[in-house]
Formats: sequence, C-alpha cells, structure tokens
Amino acid sequence: MGWMIAAVVGCLIGGCAAAAWYAGEMRRMTGFLRHRPAGSNARLAVSVPGRAPEELALAVNAQLDAIQNERIEQMQRAEEFRRDLSALAHDVRTPLMGARGHIQLALDGTCTGEDARHLAAALERLDDMRTLLDQLFAYARANDPDRRPEIETIAVHPLLAEILLGHYPEFEERGWEPAVSFGDESLTIDADRAAMGRIIENLVSNTLRYGATAPSIVQERSRITFSNAVDMATADGLDLDRMFHRFYQADGARSGNGSGLGLAVARSLAESMGMQLYATMDGMTLSITLDLGPAVHGGTGSGASMT
Repeated sequence: MGWMIAAVVGCLIGGCAAAAWYAGEMRRMTGFLRHRPAGSNARLAVSVPGRAPEELALAVNAQLDAIQNERIEQMQRAEEFRRDLSALAHDVRTPLMGARGHIQLALDGTCTGEDARHLAAALERLDDMRTLLDQLFAYARANDPDRRPEIETIAVHPLLAEILLGHYPEFEERGWEPAVSFGDESLTIDADRAAMGRIIENLVSNTLRYGATAPSIVQERSRITFSNAVDMATADGLDLDRMFHRFYQADGARSGNGSGLGLAVARSLAESMGMQLYATMDGMTLSITLDLGPAVHGGTGSGASMT
C-alpha cells in the first residue's frame, strides 16, 4: 500500500514539475516575443520536448519570416521610388530650362506691349516652378539610396559666412542684419561639403522665409542654432513634431512660395552624416539647432562674433 501512495505522490510531483517547466517555457517564449526588437533576425527556439511547442515555434517563426520579407519589400520599393524621383526631377529640369530660354529670347527681341507683359508673367511663373523643382531635386538626392557622402575636412565658419553673403540682398531688402556668434571660429568638421552647404543654405532660407526679425546664429561646442522670431500666425500654426516632414508648412506660412521640403532635405542630409537637426520654441522665437555630433574633430580658436 505504501508503494502505491509513494507512486501517486511521485506522479503528482513529476506532473507539477513538468507543468512548472512548461509554464516557465511559455513565459520565456512570451518574453522573447514581447521584447524582441522589430528589426531583429532572431527566431523563437524551443527548449522543452513535445510536438505542440515545436509546432507553436514553427508557426510563430513563419509569421516573423513573413513580416521580415514584407518589410524588406517595402524598403526595396521605397528605394526604387527615391531613385525614380531623383531621375524624374533631373529629367524635368531640361525642358523647363528650354522653355524659359525661349521666353527670354522673345522678351529680348521685338515682343512688346501686352504680349511682353504676358511673357514676363510666364517667365516669373517658370522661375517659381524652377525653384520648387530644385527643392524637389535636392530632396530626391538627399534621400537617394545610391548617394554616398564625399567626406572632407570643412571649416564651418567660412562656409556660413559665404552663404550669408549670398543672401545679402534679401537681408538688405528687409533691413535685417544677422547676428553671428561663434564660440570657436576655427571649428572644423568631417562632412560632405555640398551637403553641409545645402543644410546651412536651407536653414538660412528658413529664417528669411518664415522669420519676422533678423536671425541670430550661435555656435556652442558641437551645436549651431539658428533663431529668430516668427509672426503670430506662423507661431499658432507651427507643429514642431512635423516641421521636418516633407511638404510640411505651418498654417500661417502657406501663402508663400515654399515647397515644405527645405527642412526635410536638411534633416536627411544631416542624418546621412551622423548629425542631428531639431527645433524648439521659446515664446515667439523659433530655434533650429544643428548638432554636428561626431563630425566635429577640431578647433580651439578664440570666440568671436560678427554682424
């Protein structure tokens, strides 16, 4: 009789141990699925015997494979779209410039009066279209998966000064004098010169297009911040979380000729070189900061400022 009791007790203990083992395995599987990174290649493994756990793992892994394949296909389609967009933007520029050239020739010839006025208006619209197309082309190039930055050592302060000088007529027209304060004028970075120039160009253009006062540009360590006040309509319609999305424009700024691509281009180029670009709002003052991050590798000069 005693051996029967011992056998029953043993079976109960064994059953409880097996149940605990299976419960622990289920918790492990649950933890794996809950904490597995979305882009991970890891698959669910089974450490307990039995057909049921193996079939469960096979079914889960089949779903993970399908999700990964779908994600890869989406990435490939996105890359193909960016390549096609870059090619299209480039191809459209040629006939556009040809049309502009013919109109300019007509205006330079014997065309006068009402015809000349209409041609001048058409030329102005073509110039607006060219500006928008150039921004689209810049966005396509910034997101082209085949593009590889050509890294070289760049002195940041002279590059900024050159771009500001190019915008001098626009600043003069507004009666603005940008205030530039560099804590280190000898600051240098490892970056793609064309991309870095485009980033600064777009940030300066943003202050001109949407600002209500002359901008201030301040460099501290690895950060360069472009700040100026905006008007009430722009401030009310501004969404900092969407500012760097393509085609985004603040509600108060939609009457302009902007495409909403400038900041998207700047962020894409910055991220391609390991930099960060973000915006903050303090009252009516919008600040956009470019964090050069690991690209900074030199510069110990004295602080300086210029206006």
